[in-house]
Amino acid sequence: MKIKKGYGWTAVYDEKLDRYFGEYGGGMNYNLYELDKNLFDLLDSEMTEGDACSIMYEGRRMYMSVNDRCGPPYTIVFDDEYKTLCPWASIVGEGKNVWPKELTDACVELFASEKKNREYRRKKKAKDDEGQNDKPRPLKTTTINKEESIN
Repeated sequence: MKIKKGYGWTAVYDEKLDRYFGEYGGGMNYNLYELDKNLFDLLDSEMTEGDACSIMYEGRRMYMSVNDRCGPPYTIVFDDEYKTLCPWASIVGEGKNVWPKELTDACVELFASEKKNREYRRKKKAKDDEGQNDKPRPLKTTTINKEESIN
């Protein structure tokens, strides 16, 4: 494994998987992402957590934990394989107030910030449904007024 580490963040290239990952935060907010090579290459151990966060945000979020005192703490698991793929990660908030899969799926479909998770979640849901194959299920559409939409 090739590891890049800065204050408040870590990024890893796993040669066996040929995949890139990154994490930042802790305590109040924690995020784990899958990155691509270009994003990984932009990360430098001298950069701030904020700069690293801005780069990692462009990847595919796999896991997040929020405990910011604006409400009850919660955890969202976007990729069920996060533990297997990232055994090195310092996961925060694991198992506490985890969103149900249905709520996570709805979040991924609704929020533009989670569009990188849509294909993965759709394939995962199709596999989980009995009698389904690897093809993503067609989505049920809901009409939302522009004034009510959230980006």
